Amino acid sequence: MTDKNFDVIVIGAGHAGCEAALAAARLGCRTLLLATNLDTVAFLACNPSIGGTAKGQIVKEIDALGGEMAINADKSLLQMRMLNRGKGPAVFSPRAQVDKNAYHVNMKRTVERTPNLLLRQGEATEIVINDDKTFSVTTAVQLTYTCKAAVVCCGVYLNSRTLVGQCVRESGPNGFANAKYLTQSLIKLGFNVARFKTGTPARVRLDSIDLSKMVEQSGEEDVQPFSYMSGSVPTAKRHCYLTYSTAETKRIILENKHLAPIYNGSINGVGPRYCPSIEDKIVRFADKERHQIFLEPESEDTCEFYVQGASSSMPASVQEQIYRSIEGLENVEIMRDAYAIEYDCIDATQLDATLMAKHVKGLFFAGQINGTSGYEEAAGQGIVAGINAERYVHGKTPFTLRRDNSYIGVLIDDITTKESVEPYRMMTSRAEHRLILRQDNADLRLTELGRQIGLVSDERYDKYLRKARQISIGQKQLKTVLSPKIYGPLFERKNEAITGAGLTLDEALRRPNITARDLQELGYFEGIDCDALYQIELECKYRGYIEKEKEAIRQADKLENKTLPQDIDYLKIDGLRIEARQKLNKIRPQNLGQAGRILGVSPADIQILIVYLAQNIHNE
Repeated sequence: MTDKNFDVIVIGAGHAGCEAALAAARLGCRTLLLATNLDTVAFLACNPSIGGTAKGQIVKEIDALGGEMAINADKSLLQMRMLNRGKGPAVFSPRAQVDKNAYHVNMKRTVERTPNLLLRQGEATEIVINDDKTFSVTTAVQLTYTCKAAVVCCGVYLNSRTLVGQCVRESGPNGFANAKYLTQSLIKLGFNVARFKTGTPARVRLDSIDLSKMVEQSGEEDVQPFSYMSGSVPTAKRHCYLTYSTAETKRIILENKHLAPIYNGSINGVGPRYCPSIEDKIVRFADKERHQIFLEPESEDTCEFYVQGASSSMPASVQEQIYRSIEGLENVEIMRDAYAIEYDCIDATQLDATLMAKHVKGLFFAGQINGTSGYEEAAGQGIVAGINAERYVHGKTPFTLRRDNSYIGVLIDDITTKESVEPYRMMTSRAEHRLILRQDNADLRLTELGRQIGLVSDERYDKYLRKARQISIGQKQLKTVLSPKIYGPLFERKNEAITGAGLTLDEALRRPNITARDLQELGYFEGIDCDALYQIELECKYRGYIEKEKEAIRQADKLENKTLPQDIDYLKIDGLRIEARQKLNKIRPQNLGQAGRILGVSPADIQILIVYLAQNIHNE
């Protein structure tokens, strides 16, 4: 690719940018991926982990669609755990501690070796729409590239600055250069820009930590890897540790509160409510005497540990006092100071469900520039934006995900219909159908879609078909009747009541203490792998709840299938409240379901819209 004409240009090579560029290139687009610095490719700027509550589900969905994050996380694994084991399978969430350096190296290598994809260092400074509806992207060194579609994935680098007390630097995370000029170009193109903030804790030296005062948290081996293409989870290479802040921590922070940029007016950006700094936690939760702090390894090749739960923007001298007041950190040596970072982002309600700008066709956005937080949320948006950039270039039907088939669908629907007043974080509570959207069935939900798009390989598809066949075979066996003589010893051992009557495998499996593996040991479900066996068991035990969820989805479909013409003038619809008219006119939802999720639009407003559609528009 020696010329400067491309099908797709992706601006930013973080987690959103890598997924977007890989998707577009793998689907046949000549793609340019621009990074302000090649050392920032898939850089884990904050915590050295992938997954977590709701985020683990997103990683599995990216994998099912044919993305890279899950594969790369498995390659870079230090340890893995399943969160929420005590709360039921609907919210089980895998979380991996990964090697920060290996993760960057592995993803960069994948990007470099992908056909149709050119990775290039360069800061994008301007996007111009040409007369032929293509785009010109100019870099800081005055090179100009053209493309048919562009994906903007600037992360937290856009016009960013970092703060440690009164020390303010015009930089991106970890001291990397920021992207100074693109904001003005986006404003010129008609985008509304907001200012958000996030933060990261200090990195401390391992041999200065008293681990004897902490609770060791080992990795688990009875969990599945993120990717359906990976083997088993390897033995944990490093441990994490749990400790707590103290009353002294609280005293230090309260006495120095006036020095905290978030309280003295130095920070203008809005921070994430669900990931507050240690000083913010102490002030907001004044009744709590201590807070959990996790020590997490950054990499196999460094002694740096990440102090999860203690992000800060306090002056460095105060940070030392704070960290040394934490149990086990009395003599800690800080290697990198904690800092806050402010950055520009756009109003994502200006995008549609494909993540394309409603008023600039062919221009897509993904990641933290859309007001979200988190690597996983960024990557989930990135693969959708990359897929749709390719489909736009080749004149294909747009690709969208729904709230009832993926967490990524929930995420995109939320950010494009609800105005974000703070960095958006994905949580299981945001998904109304989370029993359907489990981490264990992402492949069953999305692999067919990934195959239709063209990202799912033959090898991946064969694995999916094998699992689907095994589930079907196992479900047919559920009608098999067991005599008390067969199931009696098992039930007695598992403290289940023996009725004296025959039971089907289905009835036996619905007993709380009976598992599909138990029945397999009796000679049933022969040849069925553990993944398929787990699906059979869950579908059986939770059948009633799952059917209720599916019925709720069917009811919701009635509104989702009622499309709204994009030329409706909501300001002229009598009966709608003024706020509803304004919000509907601004966001221009694609259907009634989406309209009902807009903040400020009530159920009464939706009923008025239904009547309006019936009277004025033929909408079957």
